[in-house]
Amino acid sequence: MQKTTQTRLLSLDIFRGLTVAGMILVNNPGSWGHIYAPLRHASWHGCTPTDLVFPFFLFIVGISISLAYTKRKKAGVSPSSMYGKIFSRTAKLILLGLFLSAFTIAFPFFKDWEAIRIPGVLQRIGLVFMVASLLFLHCSWRSILLIFVGLLVGYWALMSFVPVPGAGEANYEPTTNLAAWLDRLLMEGHLWKKAWDPEGLLSTLPAIGTALFGILIGKILLQKSLTEFQKIQYFLGIGLGGILLGMLWDPFFPINKGLWTSSYVLFTGGLASTLFGMIYAIADVWKKQDWGNVFVVYGSNAITVFFLSGLIAKTFYQCKWTNGEGSTESLHGFLYQQLYTSWISVPELSSLMYALTVVVFYYLVLYVMYRKKIFVKL
Repeated sequence: MQKTTQTRLLSLDIFRGLTVAGMILVNNPGSWGHIYAPLRHASWHGCTPTDLVFPFFLFIVGISISLAYTKRKKAGVSPSSMYGKIFSRTAKLILLGLFLSAFTIAFPFFKDWEAIRIPGVLQRIGLVFMVASLLFLHCSWRSILLIFVGLLVGYWALMSFVPVPGAGEANYEPTTNLAAWLDRLLMEGHLWKKAWDPEGLLSTLPAIGTALFGILIGKILLQKSLTEFQKIQYFLGIGLGGILLGMLWDPFFPINKGLWTSSYVLFTGGLASTLFGMIYAIADVWKKQDWGNVFVVYGSNAITVFFLSGLIAKTFYQCKWTNGEGSTESLHGFLYQQLYTSWISVPELSSLMYALTVVVFYYLVLYVMYRKKIFVKL
């Protein structure tokens, strides 16, 4: 396995796989009502390990943009000739996200338009990828840095000072903030919650900033004038700086995933840069690589496993029947009960064990795909 990854940046593959494995773990508990605290999202303000998964993925998207499009630029490929691939991938991600939202096991297998949630994780990834890619193709690193700062400061100003129609003064509450108002205005009836959505339109702007953070780290990674040790210093220094700035901004613009606040971008981006720097040092500089093979497998088909795990989980929840006691039971509930709650008395532990089983299951699926060199690309 190691030989197949030597031509790639192993640390990025490991980081991507670690993030994907974390995503599967937190998205597939046995019971949503019984989850250990680190595996829950923060109730509103604040950040748990679970709140790191999505920004880490967008950060990785940014690094990947730097690596892929720098290589194509050096090969003489013009930016305009890359537009088709960028727009095609964006459209596919958005359509996959809408498919997950609309899918139901009841004929005709799709919800009515009025019941479909328009925003979503894949939709946000698609939009962020498109904007970040175009900015990378046409802007210098200094311009990208200025845009990054402008997005964070501009979003803070909008959320902190622009009055919210019908609600009064600017605020950071779940249903009465400016982002929630805009989502209701443009997509009422198509949101995760009736009054707001964590993947809404306005909060996608700072999410683009998370990808730009990754692009800037990618720029450093590609600097031939820097030694490996200097790169590690930059990754860790920038990472710790981002964490500190995010924490300093937190009292004024709270770290919040649902709003994707500017402090959240800096804090999570800082953590991502620090963790990536550590993995880079271990895997690509010190060549301690065997430990990362399992994560390389997870990251080899990242979007595929996200879509597949979401589709299967949704099917398991929707597949229901009436049991012998006269109550309704789902396939998910049946498996959870048979595998774990029947013999584990601690609800949080049984829920975690179910999630770990799902993680192992998808590793086996991805391992087979990896060994057969099946890599699904959008």
